[in-house]
Amino acid sequence: MSVEAGSRALLADGDVVLVRPLHPADTAEVLALHTRLTQQDTYFRFFGARPSMLDKLAAEIAADPGPGHYAVGCYRRGELVGVANYEVLKDSRDAEVALVVDATVRTQGVATLLMEHLVSHARKAGLKRFVAEVLAENAKVLHVFADLGLRFEASVGGPERDVVMILDEDAAYLDAVLKRDSVADAASLTHLFKPSSIAVIGAGRRPGSVGHAILANLVASSYRGPVEVVNPHAREILGVPSVPSVAALSRTPELAVVCLPAPAAAEAVEECGKRGVRAVVIISSGLTGSEAGERVHAAVRDHGMRLVGPNCLGVVSTDPACPYDLTFLGTTVKPGNIGVVTQSGGVGIALAESLGDLGLGMSTLVSTGDKYDVSGNDLLMWWTADRRTELAVLYLESFGNPRKFSRLARQLARTRPVLAVRSGSGGTAQRAAASHTAAAATPAVTRDALFEQAGVIAVDTVAELVDVIAGLSWQLLPGGPRVAVVSNAGGAGVLAADACEREGLVMAELSDDTRDRLAKLLPAEAAVRNPVDTTAAVPPEALRRRAAGRPRRRRGRRGDRRDRAHRCRRPRDRDRRGAAAGVQDRLRGPARAARPRRPAGARPRGDRLLRRPGRGRRGPGPARPLRAVAEPPRDRGVPCSAGGSRCAEGVRRRT
Repeated sequence: MSVEAGSRALLADGDVVLVRPLHPADTAEVLALHTRLTQQDTYFRFFGARPSMLDKLAAEIAADPGPGHYAVGCYRRGELVGVANYEVLKDSRDAEVALVVDATVRTQGVATLLMEHLVSHARKAGLKRFVAEVLAENAKVLHVFADLGLRFEASVGGPERDVVMILDEDAAYLDAVLKRDSVADAASLTHLFKPSSIAVIGAGRRPGSVGHAILANLVASSYRGPVEVVNPHAREILGVPSVPSVAALSRTPELAVVCLPAPAAAEAVEECGKRGVRAVVIISSGLTGSEAGERVHAAVRDHGMRLVGPNCLGVVSTDPACPYDLTFLGTTVKPGNIGVVTQSGGVGIALAESLGDLGLGMSTLVSTGDKYDVSGNDLLMWWTADRRTELAVLYLESFGNPRKFSRLARQLARTRPVLAVRSGSGGTAQRAAASHTAAAATPAVTRDALFEQAGVIAVDTVAELVDVIAGLSWQLLPGGPRVAVVSNAGGAGVLAADACEREGLVMAELSDDTRDRLAKLLPAEAAVRNPVDTTAAVPPEALRRRAAGRPRRRRGRRGDRRDRAHRCRRPRDRDRRGAAAGVQDRLRGPARAARPRRPAGARPRGDRLLRRPGRGRRGPGPARPLRAVAEPPRDRGVPCSAGGSRCAEGVRRRT
């Protein structure tokens, strides 16, 4: 949604507001806002007593936007709580700014939010500077101007300060906006991920129903807060008390889950808004493109709620302080450090099952569905502040705000790996994506450019995604492209060598010391050059024990580290930071070992990253494991410098 049409935005405490341009019809509200100013606020605004022609001033502020005038208002639950406007000075590209904020929301960032919208509009209009006169004792407004991130100048001395703000594109301003967005977004998503109470609306008594499955998963997830069900045909379901309507709930839930047919779902969301619910998850489908869907949009906008869905799988959080499962998954999500956001519920189910089979857990799983509100950008901001999430996984078929995604993904990728599946590359796939999530798929060229610019590790299939997740979770992060292959069959070694070359990896030349050590360990007929063929005569467990040792390391010319044998372990935090930052590969770095360690309790699968010898079915061959090892350095990319020509500011908008 554009600034001209108005947009939902977030205050510093996470409260949702509407910011839109003002028009003559808003004159009475502008006048009422100025009338209820305190005596001190009136003095700061007018440098004296309230003017006698206040109604005329209100009409001038609320005039239709034009070449020399623009005003924007902030509405919280339908009430105007802040106004900012600029007037272009005669024969110049400067504009004088003024703002006023209701005392009840003064510490929530309303003034800063309004100024961001003014800056965005003024830049589009070709203006170069904002100027203002501020009383020296009005420290709060001076701080608002100074902290915007724009180049700021203020006169010194006297009772008034002449303030100048430069509107040129500036990386510092973009970073400041992004930081404020992240703080506000994380605060608003607290209602979703750490709710004090939950209501399940539409949970049925029949075990096969979606609502019943969601309630059963919630009960089994050890959620500690109070839970109620809304079902007019039952007094209790699965031991949880049930009431006939949202209005009859014993307390106002912080989070509500709606599992009803489309028309009833819209009515339930409206009732939630009236009751004061802060976040809603809509599992129901069939809303988008209908009158019911428009009612949901209106209810979320009017009552300032955060919304996941509709047409989604649900939400899972494994935070020990507030664990819950509000999905109809048939498997239990293990606690872990992987954050997942997916537009497709089916992809979410596949990832949950595959990662669970590998013994890997999630910190959060969010299925956005038709993403009326919460999107991938919101989760990127949440994970930036969430220390439990060490690896971010994205399945996105469309980008509502691609430029903002690029900045957010790049920011997150500096501290942890960000993975994504390339989806909707062909025309048929794009039409299918638009059909099942009601959103136009982003063109493949744009998507790939976004991933490359942000340093996102991109793969083509969910199976490859699981491979890379396993590699990043269990394997030493690669220090360079050199690989040593050890196999008990010559043919497998040849296939692995071919796969390395296809993926841009280098078959390392083993040192004399390494070959001598291998010759002592292996039968005489074994091949000790890379790829190493141990022959089938060597028991797999014996080879694994011997390979787990730590031989001394030799350094070649110019300090190059030669071949190194090592145990496979989970990467340390500094390893992850190095991978995510997009550091260029060391061309003569250590050879890679592609043997992940399976956690306790993980079940063997044929599509595992690698097979442990003698356990389960045979794997899919060497190509996929080596592709997984090659992915991070190949697709990591080097993020563009902040504030470059491809970066753009982001006024707080839902995507």
